[in-house]
Amino acid sequence: MDFAWSSEQVLLRKRARELAADAVARYGRANDSWMNGYSKEFSRELGREGFIGMTWPSQFGGGGRPPIDRLIVGEEMIAAGAPIAGMWFADRQMGPALIGYGSREQQERFLPDMLSGETTWCIGMSEPNAGSDLASLTTSAVRDGNQWVINGQKIWTSFGELADFCYLICRTSKEGPPHAGISEIIVPMDTPGIEVRPITDMTTNRHFCEVFYTDVRVPIENLVGVEGAAFKQTMRQLEHERGGIDRLVSNRALYLMARERADTSDALVRDQIAQIEIGYTLGRILVIREVLKQAPAGFSAATKCFCTEHEARVADFVSSVFGPYATLWDDVTQGLAYAPAYTIMGGTSNVMRNILGERVLGLPK
Repeated sequence: MDFAWSSEQVLLRKRARELAADAVARYGRANDSWMNGYSKEFSRELGREGFIGMTWPSQFGGGGRPPIDRLIVGEEMIAAGAPIAGMWFADRQMGPALIGYGSREQQERFLPDMLSGETTWCIGMSEPNAGSDLASLTTSAVRDGNQWVINGQKIWTSFGELADFCYLICRTSKEGPPHAGISEIIVPMDTPGIEVRPITDMTTNRHFCEVFYTDVRVPIENLVGVEGAAFKQTMRQLEHERGGIDRLVSNRALYLMARERADTSDALVRDQIAQIEIGYTLGRILVIREVLKQAPAGFSAATKCFCTEHEARVADFVSSVFGPYATLWDDVTQGLAYAPAYTIMGGTSNVMRNILGERVLGLPK
């Protein structure tokens, strides 16, 4: 299928590509830049450009633009390796969550600094014994007068060390089934009782963190939505997280480097390139369906599964092209070392297939 972009969208892509290239020249290229490329300065630049909150309704300060415009900008930024991680989670999840479920006071307090790129947000979701199965989380928030008292541990909290706020998924009640009693609370990261321990992974990145909460007190008005009924809110967040362009083009910069280096006189190499290009086309169609809300409810699990497995195949191709050079430690090797994470973070491929089978296809558990 061929897509015809409007003249305005062509200009938007050109502008986004220029900004991305300039950012890479000034700040350096980051592999998987929506996760690893942190720059507060560039976040502010994106805010001034109007590239944060592009799709948010104008009454909340957003651009009120069609979702496809955000896809265009995101694709160009990530494909180039521009450092967008400082604003990505707020733009993708936290802002829409507050617009959908937050109070007017929360919206007025938090949205403007998200839009300007001034604040960085992290998500307190996974725990050591509650990864893809979020309903089993145990981090608790107990009401004490006009405050919540939070205790527990989170892990894989990207930018926990640098974030200004954590959008915390926690348990406010133990009554009922596991998915009941879950709430979402905004926690300033400078609150006493929070200990952040960065995790250095095998790529030498340190954005993943363990976060420990010991008698952390936050105001009751930091609760987002309905107490004990946030599981659906969280699932909606994951729809944003799993079906985006970031799940398709995270390592496209490495692919473009490998394609330039590849021996295209070899028929096998040409076939590999063709398969990858087909994968990008199919993945982009899936993402566009999500963006345009043409996909069935829950189908983002299939989109995420296909796109991240495609990224893993891209990494295999890059490794084969660079050969022994890929074993020397540099930015290419670092990007290849990150590849096993694609099909794990945001929900493993096995979990995504279960979701697809049960919630979309209606198969028995």
